Amino acid sequence: MFDPLPTTRRDLLKTVGTAGLVSLAATGAVRAEETPPRKTFRIGVVSAAIRGKPQPRNGHTWSFAQYLHPTMDFDAFKKHWQPAYESFVKYYRNPKFNFGELPFPDTQITHYYDTDPSAAQAFTEVFPGVKVATSLEEMVKEVDAVWMGDASGYGEDHFDLVAPGLARGLPTFCDKPIGGTVAGTRKILEFARQNKANIMSSSLFRHEWGMEAALRMRDSNVFGPIEFITATLHSRYKLDAWMIYGQHPVWTVMTLMGPGVDAVSMYEHNNDTCHALITWPDRYPAHVWYGEPYEKFEYCRTEIHFKNKRYQYTPSIEGDFEYGHHYEMFRMAAVFRQMLLTGKEPVPHQEILEVTAIVHAAAKSLTEKSRLVKLAEVMG
Repeated sequence: MFDPLPTTRRDLLKTVGTAGLVSLAATGAVRAEETPPRKTFRIGVVSAAIRGKPQPRNGHTWSFAQYLHPTMDFDAFKKHWQPAYESFVKYYRNPKFNFGELPFPDTQITHYYDTDPSAAQAFTEVFPGVKVATSLEEMVKEVDAVWMGDASGYGEDHFDLVAPGLARGLPTFCDKPIGGTVAGTRKILEFARQNKANIMSSSLFRHEWGMEAALRMRDSNVFGPIEFITATLHSRYKLDAWMIYGQHPVWTVMTLMGPGVDAVSMYEHNNDTCHALITWPDRYPAHVWYGEPYEKFEYCRTEIHFKNKRYQYTPSIEGDFEYGHHYEMFRMAAVFRQMLLTGKEPVPHQEILEVTAIVHAAAKSLTEKSRLVKLAEVMG
């Protein structure tokens, strides 16, 4: 079991000049041999809604995007989101666990947009220097990149939220489900391409510690080809939840196997679990299980059968889920930052599009006695 060294309030205050304000740059996280960056990327963070209702504590902005900002006021955070306070202090903003990378020397959140200004105001109190954006059109004139986060929404507002930035060619992170529908996802990807704007979308599962190890095994071919995958999600299944959270295990499979999916079949049992079979014309199939029971909380588990090895992992690192969760969130932010630095998209558009199509093909399969639904049937 991983046991991080305790971080006391005194430890945190050693890094700051004012109570509650933590600047990770003062902890020595930036290596001495690094030269000052030429540019600081100004990032505008946008919070999506859920069926038109704002997400006051949107975990995909408050937890995921926060890595892109160098400072945080812990006192304000405890006031606004007390249940998450311990995780932030012990892991996410702990200068002892910065992976040798945090804080990023060249990123800063400068604006936060939410249709509910009070939700945006709370974010600016926690992350000093961030302004409430009164409109997307004005915000995108003052930032270099956009991060659009959506914890539990359905994606129907995503195009409207990212289009102003994409129209200006701004690199953009667009959370899953990127477009809600296949047509919606294609619309966003095509709009980004037309405006020569780099876009990134993926599940957090793409960035797990174990996923990175699995990809190294796959690419080295040391254990032979992948012959089967089971990607699970530890949550009670409902069809409407599948449309959102089913994205996660599907992204796991897509990351490991790649695009070119032929067909999908899904079966549900007792309205609390489902199993989906994903097939390719030229590769072994993969299995997605939404609703796996668990002995302790891990959120997901992936089991990969290489020809000569079975490899299984969860998000945890050395048995510690929170530390592993910290890693995967950090890595997602790091990949986004790398896109800003290199100008190269980290995820092919076809993979993003096919994930949406697989989720919808599976839903269609349920209505037709679990038949194998060709991806072409939902691709349009």
